[in-house]
Amino acid sequence: MAQWGSEIVVAHGVIYYPAELPGFVARLADEVVGLVTYVMAEGACEIVTIDAIRPFQGIGTLLLAAVKAEAVQAGCRRLWLITTNDNLAALRFYQRRGFVLAALHRNALALSRQIKPQIPLIGMDGIPLRDELELEMAL
Repeated sequence: MAQWGSEIVVAHGVIYYPAELPGFVARLADEVVGLVTYVMAEGACEIVTIDAIRPFQGIGTLLLAAVKAEAVQAGCRRLWLITTNDNLAALRFYQRRGFVLAALHRNALALSRQIKPQIPLIGMDGIPLRDELELEMAL
């Protein structure tokens, strides 16, 4: 959880404790190479965190498939997540796997910073970190 700067994740004004959520761990031999956490509610499954330690090796895709299968089995009709406007790699990853943009939450990170001040003002590639983007996939 160190990569998020604390033990909490804040998305759409909600505080999550990923270590307490259900999820899947990807292992290669004895090494943890990926982790995904999620929460299910009201016929939808939200991916809260996903992290592949070794990018471009299919780990994220496998973790995503595991959550999708779990959501389908639980009767969810929607798989969704929040990412930030600077996370171009995430936008590419999810759209290539069938997710579509569902909503733009302008300036959502101003509220998130009130809850979690560690969230930086500047994100990846020097992009100002302001908005949350909601992506979804119908199941």
